[in-house]
Amino acid sequence: MKRLTVAISPCPNDTAIFGAWMLGLLPQAPKASFVFLDVENLNEAALSGRFDVIKVSAAVGVSLGGSCRILPSGAAFGLGVGPKLAVPAGADPADRARRVAVPGLLTTAARLLRAALADPEVAARPGMPVSDAAFLPVRYDRVAGTATETGCAALLIHETALAPERHGLKRILDLGQWWDRTTGGLPLPLGLIVGRENLGRDRLWAVARTIRESLEAALSRPEAVMPLIAAMAIEKDHGVVDAHIRAYVNELSRDMGETGRKALAALAGMGKTTPSPLPVLDESW
Repeated sequence: MKRLTVAISPCPNDTAIFGAWMLGLLPQAPKASFVFLDVENLNEAALSGRFDVIKVSAAVGVSLGGSCRILPSGAAFGLGVGPKLAVPAGADPADRARRVAVPGLLTTAARLLRAALADPEVAARPGMPVSDAAFLPVRYDRVAGTATETGCAALLIHETALAPERHGLKRILDLGQWWDRTTGGLPLPLGLIVGRENLGRDRLWAVARTIRESLEAALSRPEAVMPLIAAMAIEKDHGVVDAHIRAYVNELSRDMGETGRKALAALAGMGKTTPSPLPVLDESW
């Protein structure tokens, strides 16, 4: 059987979830070749049909339509936490940035921020960017540096979002908290794992099971996967890396279930290309 091509990001939640599979700790797992890309390159690759299994921003996953299926395992959901909007630590609260460095225009974070800036309650807060601020796309690990160098605002994702002060920034908005208030407490879907529909039902389900088993192996034997996680992480503080994993690897990463599907539907409703129904792999397919 053809070896799978699997593309994920090097962020701690992905390496925690896929680590046991990558390291060969699951004897029955499908054979796979792994590729690491930043989140926006992953989104672009998914839209162009590259790779059999791929991590995408949830904002992209809900709009892929019939070419892919969203797998029920491996997703990153924030529970009251999410991407952070930050500004340089010395910024005057009276100033309103006209540019925001973002980790890609296709990311869930960018979609959420655009919606949040249109919220009157958010817009009225001191120091918030103007509602029509220009989004400056840069690679996710360069967002903080771009903000400190140019004085623009920064939309932080992955583990850097948990330590903005290390980069001379101060947080002014947690988009996870904004989403929680806006949706009445739904989890925030940030990243999804999707598989090409042409793999077929049985193989997609085998991948979904393997992802779940890989996550469970990491939770039961963290010492086996932590060196890989630490080597790939941007932030080298183990406390920050552990906090990131705790924030985004949870029961919904094992199986998003009905709660996760409701959250995806809410996110899809914020865009203009909502498929109906959402292309989630379930027992009906």
